[in-house]
Amino acid sequence: MTHLYKSIDTVGDGGGAAGGGYVPAIRPDPLDDRAPTAVVIGTGFGGLAAAIRLSVKGYRVQMLEKLDAPGGRAYVHKQDGFTFDAGPTIITLPHLIEELFTLCGRNMKDHVDLRLMSPFYRIRFDDGTHFDYSNNDEAMLDQIARLNPDDVQGFKDLMKASEKCFQLGFVELGMVPFETIGDVIKAMPNLARMQAWRSIYSMVAKYIKHPKLRIVMSFHPLLIGGNPYSVTCVYALIHSLERRWGVHSAMGGTGAIVSELVKLLDERGVKIHYNSPVTRIRVEGGQARGVELASGQYIPADIVVSNADAAWTYRHLIEPQHRKHWTDKRIAKGKYSSGLFVWYFGTNRRYEDVPHHMMVLGPRYKGLLQDIFKNHTLSKDFSLYLYRPTATDPSLAPEGCDSFYVLSVVPNLSSQTDWPAVTEQYRDAIATVLEESVLPDLKQHVVSSKVTTPQDFQDRLWSYKGAGFGLEPILVQSAWFRPHNKCQDVKSLFMVGASSQPGAGVPSVLMSAKMLEQVVPDVKSFA
Repeated sequence: MTHLYKSIDTVGDGGGAAGGGYVPAIRPDPLDDRAPTAVVIGTGFGGLAAAIRLSVKGYRVQMLEKLDAPGGRAYVHKQDGFTFDAGPTIITLPHLIEELFTLCGRNMKDHVDLRLMSPFYRIRFDDGTHFDYSNNDEAMLDQIARLNPDDVQGFKDLMKASEKCFQLGFVELGMVPFETIGDVIKAMPNLARMQAWRSIYSMVAKYIKHPKLRIVMSFHPLLIGGNPYSVTCVYALIHSLERRWGVHSAMGGTGAIVSELVKLLDERGVKIHYNSPVTRIRVEGGQARGVELASGQYIPADIVVSNADAAWTYRHLIEPQHRKHWTDKRIAKGKYSSGLFVWYFGTNRRYEDVPHHMMVLGPRYKGLLQDIFKNHTLSKDFSLYLYRPTATDPSLAPEGCDSFYVLSVVPNLSSQTDWPAVTEQYRDAIATVLEESVLPDLKQHVVSSKVTTPQDFQDRLWSYKGAGFGLEPILVQSAWFRPHNKCQDVKSLFMVGASSQPGAGVPSVLMSAKMLEQVVPDVKSFA
């Protein structure tokens, strides 16, 4: 395989965003009962990674989870012999997961089996044609040439621009917590060099002319709840990330990674309390002192870390008098990411022609995105992400069966959609489209079914407005403008996860936990 650029084996040093040779020091287990205490709210990837890193730093950590099992958005549903990953299915930058095992003196390969996807994604257009997206340059250029020979050079130029965004936006700025306005000022030259005010679609359109190829090269922000027509072009760096480190999936599903991280925490003496929703972060003298649970229990702590939705945390867990920055008014005025409609289903047959990751596009692209993000209207047409993990791991379904989920990007609850009333109709419409396109005779082969809507995201995951990924990742809601990892209003309160800096997606969420290390007090400061 030929690459259009020279690979970078190591990015930064031990404190950098990612490093191929990064081997952190292993610190003593926090067994000293005099060590400071940390409470982590939520057991999503951000919370689990934060708990591991805090434990290694010497904090005594306990975790509080609203649900009956870990994972948050990466929860696992088991039903009728099928295993369904609830949320994240795409693993990039696997070394960020590996770091967590290394910190605990373990080798990730002994615990997690990651498989490289080929292709990364299949994008199926409404006319039945498709494009296989991968880091195989020969295959990519051949497909591009068949669609539009003039776009071959454009693709090469786009990858160079993506590499520039990777260097300026990820390597140099990726691990900056943006605590002060000075951090923003320092970043401005890089933002200017990337023309960060441009949307990713406009950047792609500068180099690529064929409408199908423009979609292929710009759809990535949809996987983190952003509109390609408004999300900053900095996210073009995703092309470089995927091409450099690949797109992976875990054997046993994404939930298998969660389970192994929980085991690491158990080894370190970190207790996870399930069915323990936090109803209030107690603030005294401008400082977080602990949390109160729905049961009435109070758990004191030296620091509190929230992996819950940031807007929900501020709006519902911290009383207004303690919030001068993240006020109710500011939270309400924010532009939030899309909602997600997810149908999990199992079939009593296998669909061998369907790859692990597939985009099934509808007849519209820009118009549909306009309805979702601007008009907040639930459209009758849709584009779909189809996930078939049994293409790689048949153990996730009974023998001879397939496990699927199909995700439709929909408006968040700003649309006022009555989801209980329309859910079944919408699910059936999706089933019809899939049956007529890539899953023949689907309806007669479905033997297990479960649906999640934006209403469920709000009610079950406490996601503000049912948004799948917090604030939409537009430029004015990124970096300094996004909820900081170190709370601006309350001392000793910290944020990790999709809705905090740097943003959504498994890599960013893991990076938020790594940034946490930069802003929490050293354990020695409590002596």
